Amino acid sequence: MKAAIYTRVSTNDQTNDNQLIELRKFCQNNNYEIVKEYSDTISGTKSSRPELDKMLKAMRDKEFKVVIVWKFDRLGRSTAHLLQVLDEMKNKKVRLIATSQNVDTETPMGKFFYTILSGFAEMERAMTVERVNLGLKRARVEGKKLGRPFGGKDKKRRKLSGYLLRWQKKVVI
Repeated sequence: MKAAIYTRVSTNDQTNDNQLIELRKFCQNNNYEIVKEYSDTISGTKSSRPELDKMLKAMRDKEFKVVIVWKFDRLGRSTAHLLQVLDEMKNKKVRLIATSQNVDTETPMGKFFYTILSGFAEMERAMTVERVNLGLKRARVEGKKLGRPFGGKDKKRRKLSGYLLRWQKKVVI
């Protein structure tokens, strides 16, 4: 079965080699054909990572059926981000295997893990909404105006240009 390996470290002082050695050995022992290895050296807090983005594009193009990582925290920056990536993998029928955690999204335990993770993501989102609403309520009680300011300070007349003029010329012709 065709597989992609994804590794990530946070700083240039660290190396992906330890993860790569373990993941290659896992692939060899389980007869996975490594199509490509994707390795990022970037903080996990960044949602857009060059190699992760390339891997997701290749996944969408159906270049492999399995993604193998050392740990889930190498893949997702937060519960919500990890769940977003897992949802896309599930929709594309791509398995995710985290070797050091013995989790495979095709096994009953992997599906259970996915379900629990979904619950955490939902709870995380609900708690964020609750905090935002609480802040808005407090601001109202304090008499602060909410929303965009009414009107604008810039009252200068602007010159017509760009799209509007091109559109007017098309109408006239």
